[in-house]
Amino acid sequence: MFDLRPLRVYRRVLMLLKPVKGRAIILTLANLFLAAVPFIEPILFGRTIDLLTQASSRGADATLNDGIRIFGIWLLVGVGGIAIGALVSLHADRLAHRLRLEVMAQYFAHVLRLHLAFHREAHSGRLLSIMLSGGNDLFNLWLSMFRSHLSTFVALLVLLPLTLFLNWKLAIVLIALTVVFTVLTAFVTHRTHNAQYEVQSQHTKLAEQAGDAIGNVLLVQSFVRQAAELRQLRRVIDKVLKAQFPVLNWWAAVSILSGAASTMTIICIFALGAWLNLKGEASVGSIVTFMGFATHLIGRLGQVVGFVNNLFMQAPSLSMFFDVLDARSMVQDLPGAYPLERVVGRVEFNDIVFSYESGKKALDKISFTAEPGKVVALVGETGAGKSTAMGLLLRQYDPQEGQVLVDGIDIRQVTLDSLRANIGVVFQESLLFFRTIEENLKVGRPDATDEEMVAAARQAQAHDFIMQQPQGYQTIIGERGSKLSGGERQRLAIARVILKNPSILILDEATSALDSATETKVQKAFQALMQGRTTLIIAHRLATIRNADLILVFQQGRIVERGTFDELAEGGGLFAQLVSAQSGSLRK
Repeated sequence: MFDLRPLRVYRRVLMLLKPVKGRAIILTLANLFLAAVPFIEPILFGRTIDLLTQASSRGADATLNDGIRIFGIWLLVGVGGIAIGALVSLHADRLAHRLRLEVMAQYFAHVLRLHLAFHREAHSGRLLSIMLSGGNDLFNLWLSMFRSHLSTFVALLVLLPLTLFLNWKLAIVLIALTVVFTVLTAFVTHRTHNAQYEVQSQHTKLAEQAGDAIGNVLLVQSFVRQAAELRQLRRVIDKVLKAQFPVLNWWAAVSILSGAASTMTIICIFALGAWLNLKGEASVGSIVTFMGFATHLIGRLGQVVGFVNNLFMQAPSLSMFFDVLDARSMVQDLPGAYPLERVVGRVEFNDIVFSYESGKKALDKISFTAEPGKVVALVGETGAGKSTAMGLLLRQYDPQEGQVLVDGIDIRQVTLDSLRANIGVVFQESLLFFRTIEENLKVGRPDATDEEMVAAARQAQAHDFIMQQPQGYQTIIGERGSKLSGGERQRLAIARVILKNPSILILDEATSALDSATETKVQKAFQALMQGRTTLIIAHRLATIRNADLILVFQQGRIVERGTFDELAEGGGLFAQLVSAQSGSLRK
């Protein structure tokens, strides 16, 4: 059965032209004219041949007058074709470039808004590869469509049947050639469609493998894995070639058979035309006309085979591109969602129940309140549900039961952007861009003044080390801040949140990877950051939460203890065990 997936993909590609349909229609009309020109010229050439062969019987004046008329039409058609062809080439290029970049921007924006569960399953290298290859494939399809494909299909579907009115016997040969090309192309497409989808799957694995190694180059070098990673990459390359070569062999066979069919068509038209001429059923001019038709048609059919080949090769990558665009986030702005104004910072969890896809409850009947300006600490073993709870506050997920409230408002009733604008997060791993220090600091407030930025850096104990950098605040800090130490990266992250100035603060194990000396500096920055804000701390180092107003002890998705540090440390429960397992100095 013929595979319809490439056709469905091509229909989707054409639907993307809607925003520029006015220019697309103009280019389509221009292509109608360009499709007619190669058919008009052989007719005029044939008429000229007949005119010259009949000149002796028609007389010099009649021949000259008819010749001038034919030449004038020919000149008009030729000049018009050149002018319109130039305009089509120019504007088709501009339209395709502009639209490709716009669609890639839409893809980029869509991916950035997809839920974290999607990103945990999808490799960033794969997503980038899909965006780039999909954008390039879209560009090539749009450009070739307006430059050649439209006029080709018009020629085949409209003008080719019209040749029946000129000489149906010679036209039958051209139509037979078209049928042969169509059957060959359909047969090869049917034989190779699954293999090409496998090829594209291996190409994305290639991007994943390479991106994974390059993104962890320090790990690769420190464990001397250069050769091993290269071997793994070559194994994927071998799979790509193993899947690709049979497809290329089939399309090479199409090229060879098509060439043979084209040669036979030229011979048949010449032989049939000569026989019809001897019978008086075809003039020399009509034979020349159909020879021109055949030459043009062979070129057009070659373009059709190239188009089908390209579409067939590109359909898998475009399918992946559209699959990502069609992915829907589990968390979206609900109908009627409104912007959340700046909040006081009261956070409530009311009987929250949440499960991931596995079905096991990650949170079970979680309830607590963080009062404005207070510090609430979440402690417990890894996997107890602390980070999941904070993910619900950020609406990275929505609970199956219960409500998360900010200032008494269910956070599902407000827009995602306005909710997250009121919350600042300092992660365990400082997430920094490969950009300047200034750009990293102004992530949350691009409109902040330089004075505000420097003030935030001073509060975060970061200004001094920033000024020691080669270009100060204009220093590019490398991928993920690789040019900075762990403590410097963390202080930049703190300064970034101070500059954002949120009402609610989440500290996600923000000092667990720091040494004691660095942690002391960072703790001073935290004190400035937490001042006057509702703060929720996920902590493993219990010494960092001694002064918390409320400590919640999580175990297997439940809150099993709550109270102040001293109350829980003396209570003999799970928290007391955690304190005992760390350092006896915590009690001092």
